Amino acid sequence: MKIFSGFATIWKHSNWRFRMGFIMTAFSVLLGFGVYFFPHTDPFLIMSYPTHQGPSWDHWLGTTTIGQDIFWLLINGIHNSLLIGVIVATAGTAIGVLIGLIAGFTGGIVDRVLSTITDTFIVVPVLPILILMGSLMQGQATVLTVAVTLSLFSWAWPSRQIRSMALTLRERDFIHTARFSGEGMFQIVTTEILPFALTWSLSNFLNAVIVAIGTETGLAILGLSPSTLVSLGNMLQWARARNAIFAGEWIWIGSPIVAIAFIFIGLFLLFTGYNDFLSKKRGQ
Repeated sequence: MKIFSGFATIWKHSNWRFRMGFIMTAFSVLLGFGVYFFPHTDPFLIMSYPTHQGPSWDHWLGTTTIGQDIFWLLINGIHNSLLIGVIVATAGTAIGVLIGLIAGFTGGIVDRVLSTITDTFIVVPVLPILILMGSLMQGQATVLTVAVTLSLFSWAWPSRQIRSMALTLRERDFIHTARFSGEGMFQIVTTEILPFALTWSLSNFLNAVIVAIGTETGLAILGLSPSTLVSLGNMLQWARARNAIFAGEWIWIGSPIVAIAFIFIGLFLLFTGYNDFLSKKRGQ
């Protein structure tokens, strides 16, 4: 009940960007995690239906030149792309926040070691490594494998930003009180400092979802995403490889572009609208 009451408060005092972003994001989630579970033929299978069909009651967005239902191909692509984004954002935010809080609060040799590791992951060029890992997986990776791979490079920036927050909080009076009360370092980090990072973590989570989906889409268009993974990026790659533009398959190549733009705009509006709400709440 506290969650619903808290959301109702945010909704009441938020601007149009947060509300529009929430509606658009909720619609994307409904398609990817609601409609997805309706019974349907595996859209990855080719020649399941007559080829090059226009929109109809049987095939709402028509079929591809290789006999795939475009609507269910799109729904599966939204599902897997959102799933990758959520897993990467969750892992990256959780690991980054935890490491940043420990580094900033502990200080000393622990801080130096963790900061060095964090800076190393920040300066390492990600694209060549992702290309190498994509070639090693030989196009057979699962959603989880792709998400874990992208998560390896998604935690460093959140860690650095949270470390700065922890450095300012560790000298506050309530932290000294907790120390004198006998609380250990881990308990202080999780119970005293972590609540201050939760609102920032939500904003970072939304932004990380956008980055993860964009990264996977870019790799797919370059032909580096697993060939068996039905994602929005691979849907574009398959349409390009099958010359969808020259074949006049505008819905095939256009629907994933519209879906990616819709998800990005929804998350961006939700992200910026939520930040505006926090600024208004702090009286800025």
